[in-house]
Amino acid sequence: MRILSQRDHSRDELKRKLQLSGQRAAYLNQQENVPIPDELLEKVLDWCQENSWLNDQRFTERFIQSRARKGYGPQRVRMELQQKGIDREAINQALAETEVDWTRCAADVARRKFGEPLPQSWAEKSKVQRFLMSKGFMMEDIQAIFRNIDD
Repeated sequence: MRILSQRDHSRDELKRKLQLSGQRAAYLNQQENVPIPDELLEKVLDWCQENSWLNDQRFTERFIQSRARKGYGPQRVRMELQQKGIDREAINQALAETEVDWTRCAADVARRKFGEPLPQSWAEKSKVQRFLMSKGFMMEDIQAIFRNIDD
């Protein structure tokens, strides 16, 4: 309950944390490391889902919004969600349904980093592109920024 009260977690992420907390408890009590049985962990996770304390869809939606606010693009968000145990189909659906304007988000990140107006020389544009790609933005969104400037 303490872990879930701090922020949303995916099912896999919570399972890993609970397994680690069981290992830490055994270490602190100077006992033999006895892992928490998988069937007990699954019961706890199912109980949390039944009470709506654990919801992968809600977690995914909130995670996408949070990472977009922090200036990360959809590719980076997708990778991080996969690392947290969210399946590919759920990620694709959540990214398709999100109301995040990735082009505007990329433009905001570029302006914060490189100032207004954005660089126009080829060398400086490529520096902006590399930076935005490292933040996980798609090339289409990056190119749209410069198309909009030229228009």
